[in-house]
Amino acid sequence: QVRLVESGGGLVQAGGSLRLSCAASIRTFSRTAMGWFRQAPGKEREFIAVITWSDSNTYYADSVTGRFTISRDNAKNTVALQMNSLKPEDTAVYYCAGRENWSNTYYLKQSNYYDYWGQGTQVTVSS
Repeated sequence: QVRLVESGGGLVQAGGSLRLSCAASIRTFSRTAMGWFRQAPGKEREFIAVITWSDSNTYYADSVTGRFTISRDNAKNTVALQMNSLKPEDTAVYYCAGRENWSNTYYLKQSNYYDYWGQGTQVTVSS
């Protein structure tokens, strides 16, 4: 059974940093694209970042480019999201997601393209 478990959320002041981690029990993890999404109250789930094979194949939403960094450790089956210069508008529940057998990076920004989801971790940024 595939499980994704996020950790690392919490409360931080604006300008601060947090590091989220996602542990994945996916047998084909090294070939699975891993993404991060977030959902704020009353809003749709939003793409944040995705990593495909390695740290050199990453894509980000414009809203987080230059502030957030996604990385993966295939030996540990984990993916991380380093979040710097946090803003109050970054407040949301953050989810990691996995897509096996992905074929087109275009679709990796769409939440309905993913096979697996974690339960989410709350990130709150105070002003």
